[in-house]
Amino acid sequence: MEKNIVDRPAGETDLLDKRLKLNIDRLLQATGHSPDYVVRHYDRDKEPRLTAAVAYNANLSNRQAIDDAISHMFDENRLFAPEQTEHHNRLHWLMIQASLVGSAAKSSNWKAIIRAVVSGDMIIFLEGSSEAIIVFAQGMEWRTITEPTTQVTIRGPKDSFTESLSTNVSLVRRRVKNESLWLEMFSIGQITETDVAMMYVHGIADESTVEELRRRLNAIREDGILESGTIEKHLQDQKLTPFPTIFNTERPDSVVGHLMDGRIAIIVDGTPFVLVAPITFFQFFQSVEDFYQLSDIGVLIRLLRYVGYLISLLLPALYIAAMTFHQEMIPTPLLISLVAQREGVPFPVIIEALLMELSFELMREAGVRMPRAVGQAVSIVGALILGQAAVQAGIVSAAMVIIVAATGIASFTAPAFNIAISVRILRFVLMILSSVFGLFGILIGLFILTAHLSSLKSLGLPYFTFQLKRGQGKG
Repeated sequence: MEKNIVDRPAGETDLLDKRLKLNIDRLLQATGHSPDYVVRHYDRDKEPRLTAAVAYNANLSNRQAIDDAISHMFDENRLFAPEQTEHHNRLHWLMIQASLVGSAAKSSNWKAIIRAVVSGDMIIFLEGSSEAIIVFAQGMEWRTITEPTTQVTIRGPKDSFTESLSTNVSLVRRRVKNESLWLEMFSIGQITETDVAMMYVHGIADESTVEELRRRLNAIREDGILESGTIEKHLQDQKLTPFPTIFNTERPDSVVGHLMDGRIAIIVDGTPFVLVAPITFFQFFQSVEDFYQLSDIGVLIRLLRYVGYLISLLLPALYIAAMTFHQEMIPTPLLISLVAQREGVPFPVIIEALLMELSFELMREAGVRMPRAVGQAVSIVGALILGQAAVQAGIVSAAMVIIVAATGIASFTAPAFNIAISVRILRFVLMILSSVFGLFGILIGLFILTAHLSSLKSLGLPYFTFQLKRGQGKG
């Protein structure tokens, strides 16, 4: 992505020297004399004399673009035209020629020059000049635009974000052709100096929310930013919570929908997942596909996701409470069947449930981490064979296998992966409470959970706000 080079106030050591050799030696020393940093010299012996050098990174720069720029800028017919005989005009003339090839800027700030060359840009040093020319020549290879892998929809666009910041910004701008879509750039990470973009629609996003997010991004002090998850940790209002307060997505249409609602997108270079804030609890159950369906169908499917979330959260705890303390709530024929299934099972209901839930979580994690070709087979084989073998061995009852399977299926209904993780954690807490206090323990857990959710905020926005108002970022 093209960036404006702005010189910041600097001390003596942060300024470029007029001696070409000193600047080149300083550059090579700063980069540890790494062999992928290339320096090409240009020295004209006859009058008018000219000594210059070009520096770039062979692995990060576009070699063809650099060769074309050098041949164009250092063409003697252009460079030594009669109107350019004065020495102090050489830098200005090279700047003009570089601008004809691509984006270019002058800078005397040493930090800006180092940042440019390690990013893949080309630097032109000129003997006797305290300024250098930075030519945009980045040419790194990036993954092409593909279909989303984590947020699959039946209807809607099939493109997804990539690891390239410029590509991701273009995917958003292609959908919002309006001058009110503003972009701000940040450099975060004291060592990695990762490019981070903040995008919002001016006039829709609340200015105080934009300013708060800008302040938090500038306050991040990390050695390296490798993924947007590192940024997310610093943007959360409350750290000790299993619930996500920052939304992440790899779908450009989802980001655009949130921008239209007054939210702000944070795009991090090197990751295909874009952050969106502020966010509410209900937004995690809303898929972008809901907007492409009829309104009544979208509402019905969304209600189904809420039911699935509650089933995943409460079903094992309710079964444990009913079997341990409240057998009178179970119809007599069903109770007789459940008790008969548990005959010979050596463990209490809570131990049985914990064993099955832990086994299911292990199989789920193994299926995710293993190669795609065998991951699905491991999950299916583990679920069928392990569950059937456990029942036949008398370790668990068949009813418990059904409860755990129904709970696992319900947990997959949430369209956002990080909200599904929260229920996987809280499920075990409610199971333990129900085994000790029965339904009363479940009510205690739900009361504490509701109070905790009511106290959460996302960039100052209450977590239980149903919908963000347009133009009012605080809801």
